[in-house]
Amino acid sequence: MLDSKIARRIFGSFLLLSFLGLLLLGFLLMQYFHRETLENARQELQMHAQVIALNLKDEGFGTDAHLAQEIDDIHAETGLRVTVLDGEGTVLADSNRDAETMESHSDRPEVQQALRGEVGSATRYSYTLGENMLYVAVPVQRNGRLIGIVRSAMSLAPVDAAMHHNMTMLTAALFLSLVASALLALWLGHRQIAPILLIVRAARDIMGGNLSRRILLRTGDEYDVLISTLNRLTASLSHKIVEARTENEKLNLILETMDDGFFLFDENGNITDANRQARHLFSLRPEDMRRHSIHVLGNAEISETAQQVLEINAPRKIHARLSIHGVPHTFKVYFATFQTGEKPAVLAVFHDISLMEELRQRQSEFVGNAAHELRTPLTSIRGFAELLAEDDFSDPATSRHCAEVIEKESARMERLITGLLELAHLGSRDMRQKIEKEPVEAGHIVAAAADELAKKAQKKGQQLDVRIETDAKLLAREDLFQEIVQNLLDNAIKYTPEGGRIAISCTEKDNLIEIEVQDNGIGIAPEHLPYIFDRFYRVDKARARQSGGNGIGLSLVKFLVKLFEGKISVESEVGKGTRFVVRFPEIS
Repeated sequence: MLDSKIARRIFGSFLLLSFLGLLLLGFLLMQYFHRETLENARQELQMHAQVIALNLKDEGFGTDAHLAQEIDDIHAETGLRVTVLDGEGTVLADSNRDAETMESHSDRPEVQQALRGEVGSATRYSYTLGENMLYVAVPVQRNGRLIGIVRSAMSLAPVDAAMHHNMTMLTAALFLSLVASALLALWLGHRQIAPILLIVRAARDIMGGNLSRRILLRTGDEYDVLISTLNRLTASLSHKIVEARTENEKLNLILETMDDGFFLFDENGNITDANRQARHLFSLRPEDMRRHSIHVLGNAEISETAQQVLEINAPRKIHARLSIHGVPHTFKVYFATFQTGEKPAVLAVFHDISLMEELRQRQSEFVGNAAHELRTPLTSIRGFAELLAEDDFSDPATSRHCAEVIEKESARMERLITGLLELAHLGSRDMRQKIEKEPVEAGHIVAAAADELAKKAQKKGQQLDVRIETDAKLLAREDLFQEIVQNLLDNAIKYTPEGGRIAISCTEKDNLIEIEVQDNGIGIAPEHLPYIFDRFYRVDKARARQSGGNGIGLSLVKFLVKLFEGKISVESEVGKGTRFVVRFPEIS
């Protein structure tokens, strides 16, 4: 129990106060007992002296022999030493010594007081008897005149013996009181330290993470306030931690499920943490942590910007171009300071804008291509119209040629505008919802499209093979589905040289209707294949214009295939030909 400093302090303080209090009490009691004992003895001596003085006053002091005999009798009865003196302080008789051999007692303090008419007393060591004595002198007066002094005395040995006995008893009582005080101090110390030890143990449990710990103790004093405050503090802390943990889980869930990559950088520009998207996007490994961005991302600007953000303590935004698995990506990177523990860090958000950049580029190219495609026929039309305006029609062949060119370019511009309008029309969500789909026999539409374009192939001396092996149906709109087949077949005829071979087939496999258009034409280079379905994209613009192509057909084909829940793929090799395969889900 005394292992506690507070307990030792309480025990020591209480014991010290008890010891000092008892010591002071004992001293005061001894003083009181001594003073009271002496006062009682003095009063007893005074009473005896007054009785003797009264007797002598009535009988007179008489002869010295008679006086000596009388005080001897008194001494024998009381055991007191009695001395009779005259009015000058001369000893007339003494119960213990011969008066004639004794000097004058006028210089004794008690005698001097009696000579002044007062009752005198004194305590001193008697060299005659060899012990401490108490003297009381009473004046004897007759008719207002001092005629003598009666002094009584007694040994203080009994008083000293009584004081010694009292001292012994008091010391024993003080020792027992001190022992009792020590036991009481131990009990009080334990009583005071027990709640503190309980609070300390509870606080350690709470510090160790046991936030459900509560102190169940009632003392009826200030400890109750402390315990109640600590319990409320623990409950509040638990609530705050639960809230913080919930918010942290929400934040982690948001960070882990976001499409943007998040990085944390330290003051040296090294990566310290990353979210799931960042780890997946940049294929991060555990050993990539605590490394500079130039080693992990191949870009030093990111770590340098993170360090600058820490220095100026202000957010920044940069554009960074990074290569991911050999594919260039453009990121808009946002930097902001972030407090993690004692050291500040920088949070970097990588927002991939590669698709937006590509869309902007495609939009710009689309506007440029559309303007170019419209300007080319308009230029031809305007040129030949001006020529006709100045012509005197003397040469019918020239006039006819101008009219044919104007008609051809007008038709080309009409096809271009019609294709754009159709794409825009079909691209409308409302329009797509209004399209009524119905079961369509794919083989019948493929055969009809082949028949319609057969003459165009014959003009170029091309062989057109048609193979229909199924009567399966798909859910589509007949005219739009026919447009898919016609566009693919028309492209094959356009880009296959004279005398070439074109094959179109319609088969059924694994509940899918498969339409295949294959030619042995000029083919498409691999770098152009990802873009052939873009609007106005043409591999060979000069050849496309000569053949009447406007770069809209394949874009419309892909859109319609997707509209009818199908998929389209293409394989091509330069100089050997191209193969388009379209698959649609079959309906029963």
